[in-house]
Amino acid sequence: MLTHRDADPAFQSPSLACDAHFHVFGPAERYPYAGGLRYKPPVAELSDYLGLAELLGMKRFVFVQPSAYGRDNSCMFDAMRHMDPALRRAIVDVDEHISDAEFAVMNDLGVRGVRINVSPVHPHEEGLLEHMLPRIQRLDARCAELGWHLDFLLPGWLTHKMLPTLAQLKVDHSLAHMGMFLGAQGPQQDGFVQLLDLLKNGPGKTWIKFTGTYRMATAPAFADALPMAQAILGVASDRVIWGSDYPHLSFADKVGSVALFNLLKDWAPDAATRQKILQDNPARLFGF
Repeated sequence: MLTHRDADPAFQSPSLACDAHFHVFGPAERYPYAGGLRYKPPVAELSDYLGLAELLGMKRFVFVQPSAYGRDNSCMFDAMRHMDPALRRAIVDVDEHISDAEFAVMNDLGVRGVRINVSPVHPHEEGLLEHMLPRIQRLDARCAELGWHLDFLLPGWLTHKMLPTLAQLKVDHSLAHMGMFLGAQGPQQDGFVQLLDLLKNGPGKTWIKFTGTYRMATAPAFADALPMAQAILGVASDRVIWGSDYPHLSFADKVGSVALFNLLKDWAPDAATRQKILQDNPARLFGF
């Protein structure tokens, strides 16, 4: 059993709060990993996570497929079956050419989006976006038919290059970890300024995930995430969601789950904005 009480929650979550981004990992002998692992996967089963969820007051849940399992979503699906279908949704990683029948089965299970996942520390690679575009465009079309969205995890430089593509997508889409623009470079950095413009003046389909703060901000206090978060809330508070990013993977021994949650009190000091982030916004995006 993993432990969670690194701190006490600094505020009370709204009554139907949602953790919109967390992972589960089962025993390797039952759920084999894909090749090219980016981290050493832990065993972090649903029962472990639910201890944290109870402490934080989470009542709705969005499972996100971790890169360690590639496009085999079975560990996540098995965990989902232990939960009330009304309270759980999921983001999968799938081949863009799977059958309509497979999409229908996943939709019935509670899947509401497809993840497009590039390591957040992937170095600049010329031509990578162009290589990804056919998959993105195919998934955009298929998700539009289902009412799903696309969920991007990208390094900041790739998020920047992706912005014109995002502005043209048919479906809603989310950017994990604030788009992976580094807090140390501040909210005036190239790329983040353009993201803010898209959020303010674009078609209103771009959502931001307050997740993985330890990946984009500076430990131990992560203070440089504050102006980034508040800049986003200043232009798009109705399209921000929060996720624990549990179990924090290679950062698990460096961060505390409750302390990360408590950052939200500084970013959004008023309860009304926190209710948007934790309850109202995810209810709209995921169809709770």
